[in-house]
Amino acid sequence: MATINVRQLDDDVVNRLKRRAALNHRSLEGEARHILECAADDNRAEKRAAFLVASDRLRRKTEGTRQTPAEVLIREDRDHGHREF
Repeated sequence: MATINVRQLDDDVVNRLKRRAALNHRSLEGEARHILECAADDNRAEKRAAFLVASDRLRRKTEGTRQTPAEVLIREDRDHGHREF
């Protein structure tokens, strides 16, 4: 495995990365690794295009169907004793 050093990062950038890492339950190094892996993913555009096609297909299938708002489902779940992790 290779190692890289990134010098002269602005403190604000580092702080934002730390917050992002905490939200994703990763270390700062793990978050930076994840970001770099995603940025280097050559198939990312293809995956995004496939997702958009699939989501459009699902949207067409459910067109005209009444949907329950997410906040109602979350409230019902919480009222039945289920909690966030």
